[in-house]
Amino acid sequence: MAVSLDLLVNAIVAGILLGGFYAAVSVGITISFGMLDIANIAQPAFILLGSYAAYILNSSFGVDPILIGIVMLPVFYVIGMAVYRLYYYSFELRGEQAIQGLAFFFGLLFVAEVSLILVFGVDYRFVEAPYTEGSLHWGILNLPFRMLIPFIFSLVMIALLQLYLTRSFIGRAILAVSQDGLALQLMAASPIRIKQIAFGISVATCSLAGTFLIIIQPIEPSIGRDYIGRIFAICVLGGMTSFPGMVAAAMLIGVVESITATFYGPSWAPAVAFGFLLITLAVRPAGLAGR
Repeated sequence: MAVSLDLLVNAIVAGILLGGFYAAVSVGITISFGMLDIANIAQPAFILLGSYAAYILNSSFGVDPILIGIVMLPVFYVIGMAVYRLYYYSFELRGEQAIQGLAFFFGLLFVAEVSLILVFGVDYRFVEAPYTEGSLHWGILNLPFRMLIPFIFSLVMIALLQLYLTRSFIGRAILAVSQDGLALQLMAASPIRIKQIAFGISVATCSLAGTFLIIIQPIEPSIGRDYIGRIFAICVLGGMTSFPGMVAAAMLIGVVESITATFYGPSWAPAVAFGFLLITLAVRPAGLAGR
């Protein structure tokens, strides 16, 4: 099969832009699963809540979707802290966070999905903004604004989180809490309080990730299930706790999916991407940035 150079280059660029979005939806799992060892299967549900919040405010008041995502960050942070408190007292405190805790988050996922269906139905919803249409043309490259804008804001969000985790006391405590809770207590920091803050941050990222999702494509309540496997795969491939590794993994998965969808059809993209994941982990079990 003859491969057009223009088509290949644009497929790679589209994959990189898609990878930026995948990084945004995976950063919360990197915090909750990679750093806190909490398998938050309900992460896609929180992302969809962010999408529907953007839809409601955009359709009702005409507010810019990304501005909505930024304004809603504190709301999602509080929701995340409340969910962690419920999880802690119900499961973690009793040492039952493995199977029972996983069932708890599955329950949250399906309750959220059913609630969204009851409120919004199964129709696709979308937002309106100047950057949901049109493209930036640069030589042979075609950069759709609906992909480019989320890509830029995704990288900014992850860079700010990386700075927070490495430069602040609470950020360094979050990095340390899963490694040595006792040492953290000797530093006069409560591991439970640090975990609550970290989980709140992981859910807060869903406000922006959900906004990016509805900018890129119309959404309906069950679409979150498409991302459960991807976000955990990207977290594992990236090395569990590394933001740079997670971003690299997200972009690799995005490029593999984009090239596969372009030349062989979109139905092959997930299978090839996960096959690439398995091969990579067979060669490097700790992930791209694992030790």
